[in-house]
Amino acid sequence: MWLFRRKGPSGFSACNTAEEVTHGIDGTNLTAIVTGASRGIGSETARVLALRGVHVFMGVRNLAAGRDVKEAILKETPAAKVDVMELDLSSMASVRKFASEFNSLGLPLNILM
Repeated sequence: MWLFRRKGPSGFSACNTAEEVTHGIDGTNLTAIVTGASRGIGSETARVLALRGVHVFMGVRNLAAGRDVKEAILKETPAAKVDVMELDLSSMASVRKFASEFNSLGLPLNILM
C-alpha cells in the first residue's frame, strides 16, 4: 500500500481524485472531446471537466446512456456545457461523421481524451 501513497513530482498520487487534481483550474474557454463518456472513467472525466467550466463533447456509442450521464452532470453542475454525440471508434465511417459534425460547429479543440 505504501507505493500508492507515494507522491510523484506533480505532488499527486494514485489516491488523489480528479477533482483534487483540477482544483483551481478555470476551463471556461476550453473545448474537450471525451470518448467513451457514457460510463466509467470517461463519464468521470466528462463530469470533472464540465465542473471546471470546459465545454465537453461526449463521444458515445450508446446515445441513451450518454444522455443519462449528461443529465447527471447537469444536475450536479446546472451551468455545465455538455453535448452528447454519437461516436463508435471501431467504425471509420462513424469517426468521420463525428469529426465532420464537430468541425462544422467551428469550435476549437483544446482537449481530446
